[in-house]
Amino acid sequence: MMETTVEAPAPPAAPKVTSLRTVDRAFQILSTIAADDGCVTLADLSSRAGVPRPTGLRIARALVGLGALERTSEGYRLGPRIFELGLRAHAHSHLRELALPIMSDLYRWTHGTVHLAVLEGSSTLIVEKIAGPRSMALGSKVGGRGPAHCTGLGKALLANSSVETVGRIVDGGLPRHTSRTITNVPAFRTELSRVRHVGLAQESGESTEGVACVAAPVFDADRQVVAAVSIAGAAEDVHVEKLGPALREAAGVLTRLVSGRR
Repeated sequence: MMETTVEAPAPPAAPKVTSLRTVDRAFQILSTIAADDGCVTLADLSSRAGVPRPTGLRIARALVGLGALERTSEGYRLGPRIFELGLRAHAHSHLRELALPIMSDLYRWTHGTVHLAVLEGSSTLIVEKIAGPRSMALGSKVGGRGPAHCTGLGKALLANSSVETVGRIVDGGLPRHTSRTITNVPAFRTELSRVRHVGLAQESGESTEGVACVAAPVFDADRQVVAAVSIAGAAEDVHVEKLGPALREAAGVLTRLVSGRR
């Protein structure tokens, strides 16, 4: 998004508004509306958010198009997308609070990198990560995403997801990340069936060469998969026979906490 200052005879190129400035103004607009119980007029919104009225109008229209705002006869109010994101953020925050002590125990026992992730579209979203000086340096980070079809976390989630969810992943393709990535659809479905039967997902060099992980699913009270927890590290150090029992137990404890059972 950009603002243009017209000067007669206006031969110079118009100055651009930086992306960061636009994001800041959009956030100011959202924050202003969030602080109000009702709708906010454009004039009031621009004044309180500290942005020029034409700029406020352009940003408000863009936010309406994204579902972040709604336009009414009385002005603007928060849209359904903001409420959806808020609910997700709250759910993830609660999940992190429940998982952190369990993840810390796993790290102390294994010294591997411990991840907690949820499924977002065709990707895994890292909600929490615990690592230390004895852990292999990995490129993962909280808020980062990974391909669901070729990571242990993703396979643990997909193996327990609906047929429709798996179908969307398959229809979107199974891109190759390394020579070990499963790209054949029947083989991929067979792998998910194995994971569902065993209760653990394994990945060794399928998404990143030399990196392996073991993952287990976490369920809610309705037995719907809501997350997965994993231990990752150098391929030669990650063995399902050693890590599997502890990971199953950790995922089971977290499932009971998420389900409200102690």
